[in-house]
Amino acid sequence: MNEFMKVAIEEARRGMTSMHGGPFGAVIVKNGKIVGRGHNKVVLWNNPTLHGEMVAIGHAGRTIDSFDLSGCDIYTTGEPCAMCLCALMWANIKTIYYGCTKKDADSIGFRDELFDNMLSLDRSGIDMVQVDHKACRELFDDYAKLKGKTAY
Repeated sequence: MNEFMKVAIEEARRGMTSMHGGPFGAVIVKNGKIVGRGHNKVVLWNNPTLHGEMVAIGHAGRTIDSFDLSGCDIYTTGEPCAMCLCALMWANIKTIYYGCTKKDADSIGFRDELFDNMLSLDRSGIDMVQVDHKACRELFDDYAKLKGKTAY
């Protein structure tokens, strides 16, 4: 398993077991070093924008003291939703490593694919690479067993 995806999964599990939100964890890496991390905090803060990627972007910006995350990559347990994808583009992150697909997220009760189908996002200039699907799918399946204990 990729070492950075392993940390993203650990981050997601921390959020799930704390009842902060869904099985979404992310780490942002620059020059082989983690500069940002986050997990879904939608339920914790009653804020639908606090997806794992969004929390990681904020953390990375504070770590490197810049809103421009050029040269960074992100590892995230789920394929970014439209909101997160746009935020990653604004942050100048060009490579996105993700575990589960939007279809996987939909299969456990999320609506990522619905919103993606509503929008037409140009993904040119973004390198989307699926890695460690099996490990991330196990995470999603564990979340599905908790259904009803967290809303998002």
